[in-house]
Amino acid sequence: MSAVRTIVFPALRLLVWAVIAVALVVLAFRGGSGDPGGSAGPGAPTLDLGSTPVPVSRGTITNTVTVDGTVVADPAVPVKATAAGTVRRVLVDQGATVSAGQALLEIRYEEALDPVVGRDAEGNPTSTPRPPRVRTATVTAPVAGTLSTLGVLVDQIVAVGDSVGAVSPGTLSVTASLTQAQQFRLLAPPSTAEVEVQGGPAPFTCSGLTLGAAPMPDTGAQDGGTPPPGGPSAGGGTTARCSVPAGVTVFAGMGATVRVQAGTAENVLVVPITAVQGSVQTGNVWVVGDDGAEQERAVTLGLSDGDLIEVREGLTEGEQVLQFVPVPADAPAGDPAMGGWGG
Repeated sequence: MSAVRTIVFPALRLLVWAVIAVALVVLAFRGGSGDPGGSAGPGAPTLDLGSTPVPVSRGTITNTVTVDGTVVADPAVPVKATAAGTVRRVLVDQGATVSAGQALLEIRYEEALDPVVGRDAEGNPTSTPRPPRVRTATVTAPVAGTLSTLGVLVDQIVAVGDSVGAVSPGTLSVTASLTQAQQFRLLAPPSTAEVEVQGGPAPFTCSGLTLGAAPMPDTGAQDGGTPPPGGPSAGGGTTARCSVPAGVTVFAGMGATVRVQAGTAENVLVVPITAVQGSVQTGNVWVVGDDGAEQERAVTLGLSDGDLIEVREGLTEGEQVLQFVPVPADAPAGDPAMGGWGG
């Protein structure tokens, strides 16, 4: 009996473990990716990396771009000298409320006169200089508001274009930074936007919408100050800006949601934006034929809502296109140069 425990039982255990090891090796080679014949047997799980075809259908596209913005105070408008001369009088004190075109100060300058030309008793031509004519130029307020700064004194010499003060209009605007994709969706922006201020009044229409490069910070930051809340960063970028209408109670620094509706297209051909290589004006799609063959085709694009995109030319209703832009086998994963994700 002792021989059975010490020899037979250990030998049986080794035999069982050897059989299990061989079975695992066989399963690994037959069910893994190394089986070129796909001999994994029925019901074995597989991974399908192909793109599902979707039909070209009709729909309505509303191109509404929604961005986060900030209420900011409109910058002061500089007051510039309109003549080269000496400050004669200051007509308004700093901090006063002024109207557009109101006189702020006077500049005394001299206007040279042509000499008097004649002849002397002997008939020789003469030229007699004349003293200059003293003139006064009035510098007016460029806009209505508060004369926030006045940087000149009586008898101070100024040149044309010198900044002699600034008028703060006391108005507010809403600014919002735009991403590159949002800029492309706003190639033809409207003149208004809908703005909603968190915790503030009901949504209101913000007029005078403009898009442009964000200005660089002013010199206040160099003097230890900071740019106003929501102001542009040193990196620049593109900013949407519109004016808060009079009578709407909001304050500088408040957060806002800006919605810009840049067009609607009804009953047009649409496909998922992920199916198109490119997203502005022109693009490429991959059409799937009845035989399953895929063919690249150029299309003309219209509006997009971020999920669907209008196809104006190149496709017909009912055609099948790949839902996702195919990526070549040798392209790095997520390579934006391949135009994936609606590029």
